[in-house]
Amino acid sequence: MFRVNEAVCRDGDDGASKLVPADESGLCALGQRFAALGREHGLPYFLVTTFPNADKPGFAPNLLLNNWPGELVALYGASDVFASSVLVSRLKSTIVPVFSADAVFSAVLDDTKGALGDSFRGYGLNATLAFSLHDRALAHYLIAFSGERRAPERAELASIHYDCVELVDSCFGKLVPQDGPREKLSARELECLRWSAAGKSSDEIAIILNISSHTVVSYLKSAMRKLDSVNRMQAVARACRFRLL
Repeated sequence: MFRVNEAVCRDGDDGASKLVPADESGLCALGQRFAALGREHGLPYFLVTTFPNADKPGFAPNLLLNNWPGELVALYGASDVFASSVLVSRLKSTIVPVFSADAVFSAVLDDTKGALGDSFRGYGLNATLAFSLHDRALAHYLIAFSGERRAPERAELASIHYDCVELVDSCFGKLVPQDGPREKLSARELECLRWSAAGKSSDEIAIILNISSHTVVSYLKSAMRKLDSVNRMQAVARACRFRLL
């Protein structure tokens, strides 16, 4: 049994069209490509998740694609150690690929040779190669390949890493829906937000843009509405997150 996030496996850019065919193991075309890449390098199990953070630390909410045995997916989801795992901890401290022969999915404070580690080894996930990637909209992913092999040489690591970059780029907007404002902001609204982010008051922005302060306030209110914000500070923060400023 394999766990697949169906939103990843739709063939339309908006995620609303029909599901693409899956193979006999339940993997869609994208999952099959990750699985094939892992097998090519002697690491038959793969995992693709969004990188856990304080707002979304759990395994299940971050899971996008994998071909782990279903029992292991359920066990790991119930363990609630994903965000505090050895693997996530190491990936937070480096931007280069990480390879380990330990049970890196176990919690940082746990013995990696304990019960959870034994479960991973029992399914053949004895060694793991992992790295984090960002797509062009800065969505953050964790990608891991597991199996039973020795550490890859530098050239092989670089090849696997680049192949994954190409896979993530090829499915931009499908792995993680791209966030954005309710409506497109006008050039004037963005100008007012930029100057507001620079610490300028409405009166100062009015002088800079040669418009009335009342008009500045109107532009900022419109921008706040489109960005679903309650004040200017929040609107500026969301505009920065959406890479509008």
